[in-house]
Amino acid sequence: MAVGIVTKDCSALGDSDFAEMADVAAPGAGWGLGLLSKQAEEWVLASMAVDGDRLQGFMLTTLERIGGTPAMVIGIASIARTRQRGAVLKALMYESYHKALMAFPDEDVIVASRLTSPGPLEAFTGLEGVRPWPETRANGEERAWGRRLSKRFGALAFDDRSMIARGDGEHLVFDHDALKPVSGSAILDGIDPASGEYVIAWGWAMAEFLEGFHSPLS
Repeated sequence: MAVGIVTKDCSALGDSDFAEMADVAAPGAGWGLGLLSKQAEEWVLASMAVDGDRLQGFMLTTLERIGGTPAMVIGIASIARTRQRGAVLKALMYESYHKALMAFPDEDVIVASRLTSPGPLEAFTGLEGVRPWPETRANGEERAWGRRLSKRFGALAFDDRSMIARGDGEHLVFDHDALKPVSGSAILDGIDPASGEYVIAWGWAMAEFLEGFHSPLS
């Protein structure tokens, strides 16, 4: 499968885009056209992975500064559950890292998302200092980052030790079911997605790491 990436401003998305996204989203997630159009108002960039004329995955993201620090915030994302989903995820992350490099040259960028399953941790491959992490206690600075990110995501409640947050139950997370087990899955132990709980996870894309994404995906 040859994966192509199309990125546009969220404000340019139309009903046909939202309909395709809704078809990709996991069954039971409740990502209908209404919710997706509302999310398009919350985020800035929409990256869509396509195979021919078929959508295989998408991400809604924002490149911004949080307290002066460059950040790539993944609002919502979903990867179709095909045998090629690893390649789709890799292509979407490549595009996002390329955009981050263009926006923040020579700077380290924090990459953050919400998750209720371990699959999205596959997207954090190559990042430094991923938190939370099993058997790793967050220090004061990391706990402060957890609080900043929970505020950015609009969490209703947040524990800055476990990085478990509670939202409004709309399941606004990074939806990806990895083909193979991923490291760090224990950070999801004990959460109750049905009650709106999710984990806020992040890591650092160092400047030298981002240099590997200088050219657009061919």
